[in-house]
Amino acid sequence: MTAQESFILRLRRQRERTEISLEELTASMRVSCDLLEAFERNDLSEWPSGLYARAIVRGYATVVGLDATAVVNEFCRLFPHGDRRTASTVQEMATIVAHISEYTDEFDRGADRRRGAPPLEILPVPPRHTTALTRAIHALWARILLFKPRPTSS
Repeated sequence: MTAQESFILRLRRQRERTEISLEELTASMRVSCDLLEAFERNDLSEWPSGLYARAIVRGYATVVGLDATAVVNEFCRLFPHGDRRTASTVQEMATIVAHISEYTDEFDRGADRRRGAPPLEILPVPPRHTTALTRAIHALWARILLFKPRPTSS
C-alpha cells in the first residue's frame, strides 16, 4: 500500500468511526458526493488542484474531527493536487484567456517549503541610554504640543 492510499484510507476510516455518511459530509461541506467518493477510491483524476483541493481536504478533516492543518500538510506532501505554488494556477489562467504566460516561479521546485521558513534575523536591541533618550524626546514633544500659554493679567 502506498503512502497516498494509506492517507486516504485513514481519512475514510475516521469518517466511518465517527459514523458520518458521505451524504452528511457532502451536505456539511457543500461539495459533490461524486468528488468525495472518487477521493475515497484514490481517484483524483477529476479533482481540482491547489487551493480548491486543499480546501476540500481541510473541510473533510474538520468534519470528521481530525487536525485540519496536519491533514492538509500531509496531503500537500503526498499529492501534486495540493501544490501550494502558484505557477500551475497562473499557467491555467493564461490558457483560459489564450495568453502565453511569462510567469517564472521564484522558488526552487526541489525544495520542500512546507517544513517552515528559516528563522528571521534577530534585530539588535538598542542600548538603554538610546531608549531613555527616545522617551525623553517623546515627552518633550508631548509637552510642546500640549503647551497652552497662561492668560496674562493686565
